[in-house]
Amino acid sequence: MFDVFLDVAQIVTMTEAEGPGRRFALWFQGCPLRCPGCCNPEMLPFAGGTRMTLAEVLGPLHAAKEDQAIDGITLLGGEPFAHASGASALAEAAHTLDLSVMIFTGFPLETLRASPDPGVVALLTHTDILVDGPYLRALPETRRRWIGSANQRVHFLSGRCAPDDPRWRLPNTLEIRLKDGEVSVNGYPAARAIGLWKRLV
Repeated sequence: MFDVFLDVAQIVTMTEAEGPGRRFALWFQGCPLRCPGCCNPEMLPFAGGTRMTLAEVLGPLHAAKEDQAIDGITLLGGEPFAHASGASALAEAAHTLDLSVMIFTGFPLETLRASPDPGVVALLTHTDILVDGPYLRALPETRRRWIGSANQRVHFLSGRCAPDDPRWRLPNTLEIRLKDGEVSVNGYPAARAIGLWKRLV
């Protein structure tokens, strides 16, 4: 049996800024899209991340479920569907742990559903919430939490998560962490926080 590998840019084992509830978030390293104004430009190249086995990712995921009572995982990037084989294995493992799976992708759902790639098909099968569409900086989202631009759609692909969850209407949050002398930031900053955010990173 072959090992499953994931090219990882960042992992945050517990966040409330990347989807409903307490979530384990993994950012993939590498994206074929080049949305102007991407908030993670350092994650666009396919080089520069950390190659991890699925087992190396599942260790912290199991610990987060036990120690931090997470509700689900969120896959971002980069572009998760450019890493569909590894992402689908991780999403399937999350479902076996009774965790929901949320994915942010720049590809429209229709394009993904037409893909002949078995990894893409498998990843969609194990996705509960899909936020799709390219980021358009000229159309900033002002109503829906966790969504970057107004063109992006939210698809509830299973019954695990409810579209009428009131948490979708709360203000966005920005999380700042200091660990081993390094500052990391995740979440969607309010316009008034962007200057601080850019200075920190």
